[in-house]
Amino acid sequence: MTTRILPAAGDPDAARAIATLLSQLPAAEPALSVPDSTTLLDTLARLAAESVDELPEVVLVHERIGPVPALDLIREVALRFPAVGVVLLSSDAGPALFSAAMDAGARGLIGLPLAYEEVAARVQAAAQWAVGVRRHLGGGAGVFTGPGGRVVTVAGAKGGVGTTFTAVQFALAAAASGRRTALVDMDLQAGDVGSYLDVQFRRSIADLAGIQDISPRVLQDAVYDDRTGLALLLAPADGERGEEVDDRAARHILGALRSRYELVVIDCGTQVTGANAAAVEMADVAVLVTTPDVVAVRAAKRMVRMWERLQVRKAEDTAMVVNRWSKHTEIQPALIEKITKTRATRTPVPAAFKELQAVVDAGRVQDLDNRSTVKQALWTLAGELGLLSAPETPAGAHGSPKALGSPGPAGPGSSGTSLALRVSGPVARLRRGREG
Repeated sequence: MTTRILPAAGDPDAARAIATLLSQLPAAEPALSVPDSTTLLDTLARLAAESVDELPEVVLVHERIGPVPALDLIREVALRFPAVGVVLLSSDAGPALFSAAMDAGARGLIGLPLAYEEVAARVQAAAQWAVGVRRHLGGGAGVFTGPGGRVVTVAGAKGGVGTTFTAVQFALAAAASGRRTALVDMDLQAGDVGSYLDVQFRRSIADLAGIQDISPRVLQDAVYDDRTGLALLLAPADGERGEEVDDRAARHILGALRSRYELVVIDCGTQVTGANAAAVEMADVAVLVTTPDVVAVRAAKRMVRMWERLQVRKAEDTAMVVNRWSKHTEIQPALIEKITKTRATRTPVPAAFKELQAVVDAGRVQDLDNRSTVKQALWTLAGELGLLSAPETPAGAHGSPKALGSPGPAGPGSSGTSLALRVSGPVARLRRGREG
């Protein structure tokens, strides 16, 4: 059996040394080394989208990989691509690091400098494990979108464009369709999900930030099971506690939620922090909400550019939702799509705040009348984005991207076409001190 190996090393000298040694292994098919965590995860996602058979059996991760630290990267690969054997290369081969690597999901640890016998043994063991897992799973490609469920983030171009209302309606639509749904408020300093749903709860996402092992029992204590059918993980009541949730904590918390719920909808607010940037990168679908006015569209373009600079999300992998639309506005969805280089959804949300005012003021948006044109548009959008049901076949989930149709209002019964967004994104660390 030929073993396909994908090395990941940021140091060019280390990459050359790894390539030289791998070329000497019998029945090995090493690929060109990837230079960083972003490229590694994008490469694996692209291969998984084609077919599970295209994935390498073994991934070698060098200790000095970046921008995501090696152990965090291993955890991400193990979570998203569970039938790939990951091996860590490190100059520290002590028991403490070995234990940490195993906890992260690695299948082995190879000490530096590399020795032929050790590399051959570890690669063979990881490859055999990967083949066994794939045989046990029956080659099911659906495993590689992440265990449990999908993550959907909703961010706003600026304050007041309807980000939280959109996220809440997406989650309500998914729950009404029968999907086990969690709604997470990651607007850490000014979260209003609880206010929109008339919920007060003493626990918040900040209570999970310092917990290394988030068991189902721990998660259940922090989540509020609402009568709407949603599981709510709220923002902290004291905004300063939001600083406790960094990018590493966000990845850990969202991984735990993903393994327990079919769909995780995240309100990311309008500010870019380490936590919500990590969420946007982890997302299967990333939504950016704007309104059709000059200031909001400029803010949307600024947000997309910031995501690209920080390696959070590519513009073409972002779904743009146009809120408060009317046929009389000068700025139409097609123009917003052209300006921001995002993918505008086919269903804009009409400007009809009078329909919403009573339920928003009462903090009971779940009671919005089904005849509301805003609700119909948002629930149609949820179907268009693929939030109302799981993909029917792996081929459908991993198919080639399709161009979106012309924007225009769709009827409430329209199921829409799921956006062909990237399967998953890597989680790049925000560079300190860099402004958008």
